[in-house]
Amino acid sequence: MKQGIHPENYRPVVFKDVGDGTEWVVRSTVKTDRKTTYNGQEYPLYTLEISCHTHPFFTGQQRFVDTEGRVERFQKKFQRTKKLG
Repeated sequence: MKQGIHPENYRPVVFKDVGDGTEWVVRSTVKTDRKTTYNGQEYPLYTLEISCHTHPFFTGQQRFVDTEGRVERFQKKFQRTKKLG
C-alpha cells in the first residue's frame, strides 16, 4: 500500500440525529471534539440536523426545519406574487 494517502483516524463514531435523538455507531474519519457514552463505551460524537431517520423522503412525513425564518419569508413573497397574478 502507498504510504501517507490513507486516513489515520478511521474509528467508531456515534452519529446522533438531533431531530429525534436516534444514535448509531459507524466507523468514520469525521473530525469532532465531543464525546458520548454508547452501550457503556465512550465514543466521539457527531450530530446531524437531518438523517434517514427524520428526512421526509424516508419517513413519508413532511416537516419544516426552519431555524432562520426562511419559510415565512418565502410564504410572504409568494403571497405578494399570487396577489399580482
